[in-house]
Amino acid sequence: MLYSETLSSTFLFFFKILFIYSTEIETASERGNTSRGSGRGRSRLIAEEPDVGLDPINMSLNNSSTVFLDSVPGNSNRFQVNVVNESHESSAAVDDNADPPHYEETSFGDETQNRFRISFRPGNRECYDNFLQNGENAKTDASFHAYDSHTNTYYLQTFGHNTVDAVPKIEYYRNTGSISGPKVNRPSLLDLHEQLAKVSFQAQATEPKEGEDKAGAVKFGWVKGVLVRCMLNIWGVMLFIRLSWIVGEAGIGLGVLIILLSTMVTSITGLSTSAIATNGFVRGGGAYYLISRSLGPEFGGSIGLIFAFANAVAVAMYVVGFAETVVDLLKESNSMMVDPTNDIRIIGSITVVILLGISVAGMEWEAKAQVILLVILLIAIANFFIGTVIPSNNEKKSRGFFNYQASIFAENFGPSFTKGEGFFSVFAIFFPAATGILAGANISGDLEDPQDAIPRGTMLAIFITTVAYIGVAICVGACVVRDATGNMNDTIISGMNCNGSAACGLGYDFSRCRHEPCQYGLMNNFQVMSMVSGFGPLITAGIFSATLSSALASLVSAPKVFQALCKDNIYKALQFFAKGYGKNNEPLRGYFLTFVIAMAFILIAELNTIAPIISNFFLASYALINFSCFHASYAKSPGWRPAYGIYNMWVSLFGAILCCAVMFVINWWAAVITYVIEFFLYIYVTYKKPDVNWGSSTQALSYVSALDNALELTTVEDHVKNFRPQCIVLTGGPMTRPALLDITHAFTKNSGLCICCEVFVGPRKLCVKEMNSGMAKKQAWLIKNKIKAFYAAVAADCFRDGVRSLLQASGLGRMKPNTLVIGYKKNWRKAPLTEIENYVGIIHDAFDFEIGVVIVRIGHGFDISQVLQVQGMYFLYSNDKYLLSTYSMPGLFLSAGDRVVYNTDKPPSDGACLFLC
Repeated sequence: MLYSETLSSTFLFFFKILFIYSTEIETASERGNTSRGSGRGRSRLIAEEPDVGLDPINMSLNNSSTVFLDSVPGNSNRFQVNVVNESHESSAAVDDNADPPHYEETSFGDETQNRFRISFRPGNRECYDNFLQNGENAKTDASFHAYDSHTNTYYLQTFGHNTVDAVPKIEYYRNTGSISGPKVNRPSLLDLHEQLAKVSFQAQATEPKEGEDKAGAVKFGWVKGVLVRCMLNIWGVMLFIRLSWIVGEAGIGLGVLIILLSTMVTSITGLSTSAIATNGFVRGGGAYYLISRSLGPEFGGSIGLIFAFANAVAVAMYVVGFAETVVDLLKESNSMMVDPTNDIRIIGSITVVILLGISVAGMEWEAKAQVILLVILLIAIANFFIGTVIPSNNEKKSRGFFNYQASIFAENFGPSFTKGEGFFSVFAIFFPAATGILAGANISGDLEDPQDAIPRGTMLAIFITTVAYIGVAICVGACVVRDATGNMNDTIISGMNCNGSAACGLGYDFSRCRHEPCQYGLMNNFQVMSMVSGFGPLITAGIFSATLSSALASLVSAPKVFQALCKDNIYKALQFFAKGYGKNNEPLRGYFLTFVIAMAFILIAELNTIAPIISNFFLASYALINFSCFHASYAKSPGWRPAYGIYNMWVSLFGAILCCAVMFVINWWAAVITYVIEFFLYIYVTYKKPDVNWGSSTQALSYVSALDNALELTTVEDHVKNFRPQCIVLTGGPMTRPALLDITHAFTKNSGLCICCEVFVGPRKLCVKEMNSGMAKKQAWLIKNKIKAFYAAVAADCFRDGVRSLLQASGLGRMKPNTLVIGYKKNWRKAPLTEIENYVGIIHDAFDFEIGVVIVRIGHGFDISQVLQVQGMYFLYSNDKYLLSTYSMPGLFLSAGDRVVYNTDKPPSDGACLFLC
């Protein structure tokens, strides 16, 4: 009877399961689309409960609007979850007193499909309520399967996914709070650790970061801020009044080579500048900022002054070029004021005063002026190219212009250097024309996005200006002869009595220019481009635009760089010039200093004398920029990750070497003076040791070198002749036992490893907090007192365990301690037995680790912390020295360097003993 009842119950159970399965498959296809599209419905999982009646149509449980689905899909690739639309009334009709549904173990053949279900034990009310409220974790301790989530789903977030683990909560990875509430910051590791500190997660008012832009500050894009400035600064005075002379001296071939050589130097420097500029946030300071943050304050401080001075001198060069043009115009109209030299000085002085007024007015006005000057300059260059194809008249022919002629091109292709001139002297005159590539980078603090603007604007400006220089050089060399008299009567019949010159073949005899000076031609007339152009006054306007724009750019760059240098407080005497004014933090004091320097060089009134001086200064800056890029790559600094990838460390090194070589080729004595000044400034900054930490590549290289040397040292075998004591000294805080350090120094002589160790005994949290807070200060004390030692500390349950840890873990490779230095335990007669056992045990531990032991004894001990505490001066210094000059310890005193030495006139009463074990 019992057997028949059990058998009938089993058949009934399986019949109901099959009925649920078939009904669900039929209804799923009928209402699948509607259920998925309903935004008001909520997904529910349906499971059978044998003791509760089921409605095959609504699939709802009696006495509950919440149903659980446990159907296995026919498609094993994806589980179909039905969405049940529940009205407000049905959801409110849940009977809180009803027992939660439960599922009993069922096998459907393929166990991998059964993971799409949720399991509850009958009567597990607490888990069921938690499931309804949270809708996340449906797992219970009463799961039916021992292999858990491989066969059952316990997390709704993973329902329908072939996974074993729960999907992470998105709230942990979202930096948002409620819609109306404050912003919730993601907790840090320290917050989650909750052991050493407890920090509230509440949002706090954000403070402005260092270097944050002031409200209303004017910022420029890459076109207006970099491209326009670089083009204007490169197209300087040389384009209109010296390029024709360079072609006359060096010829078309060598003239183009001079342009390409200058472009190669500037292009490599531009690539290096772009790489450095895209390696992090760029503030104001231009070349100084890039070099100082890459190579450190020593290089940055030295080149910063030189570069700022070079820009100030460049102002004088461009203004003198402008004044020369005005004086030439005055000569033509016989309106000279005094004489050419003094007229240049007068006109130059007036011009630089006007430029100073524009600069002081603000960056916005200066930028507007630059755009206007660029438009004028482009029109002037176009006017020149148009003039080369306009047929020449007799007046222009007498001055050497014959339009494009193959004979003139062939004659001018080779060099024809005059007395005292050569390739490198001509190169020295032209190179300053290519030095405007940093005009945009020098105002990096006024750019919207320096990391994007500097590379794009600088490289495009180099390309455009180089094409223009080469085009002008070829055109002027193919149209104008080297020497011309300007006399229209110097004509001959073409082909008769010719001396072989191109002018003779074109009907003009300029042979007398070989014996007497002439005023026209490439080598004699600096206003050739004005003569060739279609409308001469436009070239004059272009000369004014090029010279004034370059002067204006340099007048702005020099104070900006100088202000950034002064803000870093590397030269304390120059702190006066760090102050800025207005919304753009304008360096007004720097403007006036630049004005004074420019005015001094304008009084020289000779362009060829000024140009070589600043050439070396700019080349020195370029050399260091290239070396910075190479050094950062070579040092393999973790912080060296430039976004601009078109650079190579070896190309940068080649560029640095090329810059240094060109410096000596241009003017060797000026190069020597430049390097002497730079070396002097480098030594000065190194000696002063400014308190800055910029993460330079020099620091990265120091680490790499130390690591390589330590690894190389591991291959060196020990030898008795190379033995040196490497001590681990139990000083506690190094400043509390200076005598122990002095005695250790007596036999290490700062040439062996010395580690000052301290053991913190007590509760771990307190010990670790105290240890971490003092490690940097104690290491700094060793450095300031010129003690070549390291500081190490451990937290342990007892003193001996801490020392044992230090003996085992201290050191690196071959640089491991071989000697333990401890003080003599003078209170051994009164000390507890455990302390004596630990003291002796430490000695035995050292022997176990094959480490020698040095026990040092002084009558009154080494620890002076009590004396300092009595005086109220514990850890109190003044100018890195103890305020306590002497202390009551027989035979000992504190010297000026905080070092304990022996008083030879009065030896210690108990003597100083040294035990070597």
